[in-house]
Amino acid sequence: MPASTPDPASQRPSRAAVAALYAAGFTTAFGAHSIAANLGGYTRGQHESLLALGMLLALYDGAEVLLKPVFGTLADRVGPRPVLLGGLAAFAVFSAAFAAAGSPAFVGAARFGQGAAASAFSPAAGALVARLNPAARQGRAFGGYGMYKSLGYAAGPLLGGVLVAASGLRLLFAVLAVLAVAVAAWAAVTVPAVAPQPRSRQTVIGLARQLTDRSFLVPVTGLAGATAALAAGVGFLPVRGAAAGLGPVATGAAVSLLAVTSALAQPLAGRVRDAGRVADVPGMAVGLLLAAAGLACAALLPGLAGLIPAALLAGTGVGVATPLGFAALAAAAPPGRIGQTMGAAEAGRELGDAGGPLIVGAAASAAALPAGLLTLAALLAAAGAVVRQARPRPGAPAATPGPRSAGTAPEQER
Repeated sequence: MPASTPDPASQRPSRAAVAALYAAGFTTAFGAHSIAANLGGYTRGQHESLLALGMLLALYDGAEVLLKPVFGTLADRVGPRPVLLGGLAAFAVFSAAFAAAGSPAFVGAARFGQGAAASAFSPAAGALVARLNPAARQGRAFGGYGMYKSLGYAAGPLLGGVLVAASGLRLLFAVLAVLAVAVAAWAAVTVPAVAPQPRSRQTVIGLARQLTDRSFLVPVTGLAGATAALAAGVGFLPVRGAAAGLGPVATGAAVSLLAVTSALAQPLAGRVRDAGRVADVPGMAVGLLLAAAGLACAALLPGLAGLIPAALLAGTGVGVATPLGFAALAAAAPPGRIGQTMGAAEAGRELGDAGGPLIVGAAASAAALPAGLLTLAALLAAAGAVVRQARPRPGAPAATPGPRSAGTAPEQER
């Protein structure tokens, strides 16, 4: 068994451990999007209603919204490594169960089970990224983690479609089971066991105070806004392109450009943050404004003249806001509550993931798609302005790189 790490800030984690955590992030993103992109074809013969398809799509995200805070808190109590390994093992079990059964009636249960398992290993991986890296490397650490999650989002629909075309949805679930087992084995060998941090007793009032404090709400606003922009871009840029007469290759390339730009921007933004060239709060505000500008381009400019700058601007904005948001959360998390903080923040991200497309769709149904995109762009710009004006509460640490250990805060919870 790997030895426990007594002081995460005193040494850098091995490259193999970092890669295993990044692979866990890739697994949850790839698992979510590879199946979601192929459920429509699978359910066409079994479920006539689009409502049934929508419910199947929502099961994964619904499980994450409900359970990520729970498993994040568990990671604080028992240590994040067991929660990481247990979640990956459960993901493999649910994936393998459907691959073996192949029954259409079981797809909903398998989908929910995967979401519940991802609710465990996703915040645990985020907590380990924070605990195993010193404060001066938080930006780069979360930038790399976000990049691999973005690659999972981008690769999921394409590779999942290839697998489903080759041998059906059962093959995709089987590949996901093998992937989860491989990542779990990799993490078991390389990721050190990080002991639970000392933590004070937390009351309901204390939890409410933590989740409504500016040091939590501001980064979560940035993360939710960035995720909303990404989800809306992935869902509606192809529709906008098709309305201008573009084919699926061109619209698919625009979505890929958005995902790749986001993936490449995240580690770069993290390095700039760690070098002290940008603070977390102003950087998140800039990211939200860039994402808003991208959606506005898609709404106002026709064809590729709108899609290309939209993908570049929105992808850059998402790539800037995401690692800075997670680094800010890690810097301000109360002692012994990094898992709880990451779990609650991930739940906020999932709300943005669902809320972005809903806002665009609702406004588009009342007017037109450009109006829907402009509505979300206006909300993102307003969120960016609010984030830019946010100031830490008196006595709270600034969410910027510093000499203290990751995942700790100088102020004890009252």
